Amino acid sequence: MMSLILKFLLLLLFFLSHHAYFGSIIKFLPGFEGPLPFELETGYIGIGEEEEAQLFYYFIKSENNPKEDPLLLWLNGGPGCSSLTALLSEIGPVALKSEVYNGSVPSMFSTTYSWTKVANIIFLDQPVGAGFSYSRAPLDKTSDTNEVKMIHEFLQKWLSKHPQFFSNPFYATGDSYAGMIVPALVDEISKGNYICCNPPINLQGYVLGNPITHDQIELDYRIPFAHGMSLISDELYESLKRFCKGNYYNVDQGNTKCLKVVQEYHKCTDKIIIHHILLPNCDDTITQNIAPDCFKRLIMQYYKYYLFERWANKESVRKALQINKGSKVEWVRYNHTIPYDRNIISSVPYHMNNSINGYRSLIFSGDHDMVLPSIATQAWIKSLNYLITHDWKPWMINDQIAGYTRTYANKMTFSTIKGCGHTPEYLPKESSILFKRWINGQLL
Repeated sequence: MMSLILKFLLLLLFFLSHHAYFGSIIKFLPGFEGPLPFELETGYIGIGEEEEAQLFYYFIKSENNPKEDPLLLWLNGGPGCSSLTALLSEIGPVALKSEVYNGSVPSMFSTTYSWTKVANIIFLDQPVGAGFSYSRAPLDKTSDTNEVKMIHEFLQKWLSKHPQFFSNPFYATGDSYAGMIVPALVDEISKGNYICCNPPINLQGYVLGNPITHDQIELDYRIPFAHGMSLISDELYESLKRFCKGNYYNVDQGNTKCLKVVQEYHKCTDKIIIHHILLPNCDDTITQNIAPDCFKRLIMQYYKYYLFERWANKESVRKALQINKGSKVEWVRYNHTIPYDRNIISSVPYHMNNSINGYRSLIFSGDHDMVLPSIATQAWIKSLNYLITHDWKPWMINDQIAGYTRTYANKMTFSTIKGCGHTPEYLPKESSILFKRWINGQLL
């Protein structure tokens, strides 16, 4: 009898270890009044044979129908930005109030624009060293291609511990530098789905906002963008084209005429906030205490990054999020110190493969972003040479133009968001409406 009970217990333990996951369900967060109005789980997934790399994630169930709604993996850019940035300021269901910090836990409030209204989302801190992700061994140098493999392993392990989500449509998503990782990740998952020993991931497509695709080319597109936005004169633009031949950022030092006009270009644009060209540059005026309006805009847009770090480094917050003690001395929003090799030069070939394999995609651009101008994104999309199925037209919110869009035969949709900058945080409501329409298969 005892042996039967022992066998039963062993079988039960095996089943639980392979088919269930008792993650850290977070019902309350410091700074948020009352219980959370959504289901939040946090945890670590060990990567590698020894699981020395510990990737931290936040998982929020869809507030609509989590059993059937899509499952998204969100990656922030950098590389080295924590996904908490997206959760608290871009696409998540809570945000921090932009209030002057007084030493207490910053206050939080519910948003109305969260993508979790229609999707389950895993916010992943990657690479190791970003956010709360850490390594038990000295941190080795990583790379784009290595990250793709690590994220794929993360997904397989996460899904094995959350098997109820295997059947949900899966989309890889992210912004900025995720433009190098997401297309390659989609390609990696697609290939991995044909390996016999791994359960297939129900991959359907991907979403990218203002994505890096070919860095050098996109840098050069800042010049025509600046001209189109009337930041430089017609005459200077013509001189730039004539003397630099389209190569503005990697100029031959012997080309003195090009160097001279590029210098003139920088005189016109260096004080512009390239993440959103309409924002005031407050670096000088704050110290002189002569621009209260500028300071107010800064508080609203960038002070929240300071609040992120104050919030995430509170002991009560770390305890609530179930952060492993001693794993990270300090949480930073953007870890610049991670040893990293940017070894994917262009993600265009991955976009091509993903199109051939039939995956749908949404590529959107804030049209006031000078980091990765929308015209640069349109240029690489055009290079794919796919037929246009729905030509350039405005897309609307409440009878107002919210941006412009075009759809291609390769199931790719390109859209601009009028007045938006480099990430959805500048216009989260418009970004969320765009995403919700697209994920539901609606024509914009």
